[in-house]
Amino acid sequence: MTLDKQYLEKPLILLVDDMPANLHVLISALRADYRIKTATCGETALELAKRPDRPDLILLDVKMPGMNGIEVLQHLRECQETLDIPVIFVSADSSEQSQLDGLELGADDYLCKPTVPAVLKVRVRNLLQRKRSEQERNEAYRKLAETQRRLSEEVAEAAKYLRSLLPKPLKLGPVRVDWRFLPSTELGGDSFGYHWVDYDHFAVYLLDVSGHGVGSSLLSVTVLDVLRSEALPNTDFKDPSQVLRGLNAAFTAELHDDKFFTIWYGVLCQSTRQLAYAGGGHPPALLFNGTCINESNPTRLESQGTLIGIMPGEQYDTLSLTLKPNAKIFLYSDGVFEIEQKSGEIWELDSFVRFICSLPPDTPVMDALLTHIQALQGSDQLGDDFSIMEIDWLGPKAGGFNPN
Repeated sequence: MTLDKQYLEKPLILLVDDMPANLHVLISALRADYRIKTATCGETALELAKRPDRPDLILLDVKMPGMNGIEVLQHLRECQETLDIPVIFVSADSSEQSQLDGLELGADDYLCKPTVPAVLKVRVRNLLQRKRSEQERNEAYRKLAETQRRLSEEVAEAAKYLRSLLPKPLKLGPVRVDWRFLPSTELGGDSFGYHWVDYDHFAVYLLDVSGHGVGSSLLSVTVLDVLRSEALPNTDFKDPSQVLRGLNAAFTAELHDDKFFTIWYGVLCQSTRQLAYAGGGHPPALLFNGTCINESNPTRLESQGTLIGIMPGEQYDTLSLTLKPNAKIFLYSDGVFEIEQKSGEIWELDSFVRFICSLPPDTPVMDALLTHIQALQGSDQLGDDFSIMEIDWLGPKAGGFNPN
């Protein structure tokens, strides 16, 4: 490193005093370790302080003709460019009140004349070290804020992409499906879908991967793709128990970063009006079998099996029942009802069911539910993914729809 570069890397100190003899004392004590600039009046001091090569510290005489040190300090603290420059007042007044007044006015330290070189050096060094630490901390905060901003943008993009993978609502045909999905502040593990397995069988499913973040989202998308493409070997996708057994074999937690998931998978057969379903650790689907939702408690279609990925070789059973025309099913994740209220209490499944049953006829259930949950929590931003599907089966001949 050249001598010029070494010199330029030294901290720059501005010495302000109207007495050349006082400046000489300060220069003699500091010039070996610092770059020095001097000013003999307040106006010149302000001009030098605002230049691009701003001082790292200012030693400022309090009593000067014209603009005194107190006025200079006030100008420094009012200007954004010089606001953070450390200032040490230097004064012949050694009274306790004078020192207290100087510090209260915004000086970072106070030295009495005549200055003791050893004390001066320590005060200057300590103040510069403190300034350097503050700058490093502020830079670390800035980088952290930038990283958080970038991550937030990436998470928002990822959430947008994940949402694009979700199916479009079905508005025509014997089966109508609508849904609401509101991701949490983090990437979550909820996903859902539905498709015609063949002309007569309609599959619907919702899963919730443990945890949050990229890993949970990627696993959720992978499982969703497997279901939509019917990619499990030797599996009849019209049989829910076979589907869950296939998923449990393919997605063991030890091979997927110890992540597991819950799922509810159902298949509606139009010709027989049978709904076959199976679940692995998932909240029960709610069935209103041909009745208005405010006239009867729903049938809870419980998950009988364990979480997917936890126990290799686990058996899952298919349950079934007959649907009546105009049956309605709600399928959802636990983020719909495990809500921490403003009171600190948890809004549980039974409260969720009672709320749905209490709604007046023709109420948009999912919108009313989301509004109610946000009010309970006191925020539009939820702590977990909000995922719910409303499936309406109009009857075997309704809609004249050919899925092929």
